[in-house]
Amino acid sequence: MNAQIKQIADLDRTIHEPARLMLVALLSEVEEVDFLYLLRETGMSKGNLSSHLSRLEAAGYVEVTKTYRGKIQMTLCRLTAEGRSAFAQYRLALQASLAAMATPAPQTNPLSREATAIPAT
Repeated sequence: MNAQIKQIADLDRTIHEPARLMLVALLSEVEEVDFLYLLRETGMSKGNLSSHLSRLEAAGYVEVTKTYRGKIQMTLCRLTAEGRSAFAQYRLALQASLAAMATPAPQTNPLSREATAIPAT
């Protein structure tokens, strides 16, 4: 595996999944939001959203708290300090990966033992 591809493979898989990336990006811009806001902004189903939030919570990236506003139950979500740090590192790693992809690297021809550069089309 060449270094460019390895950089992509090393991205944080918990955040890199598209639905979770969308959630982390939304949460990074606010202090906290309620479940219904995330539901509306992402277009996910309740079960799908809940599943992704649980995965992020298990990783320590998101804090989910249940509270009440009057008699109405609310589920509030926020990025933890660890989540904010992980997202910042993820963005830097992704930018580095994309920058590395902009410069062609020698590719190995599977039929030969010599490295050959194959131009991008």
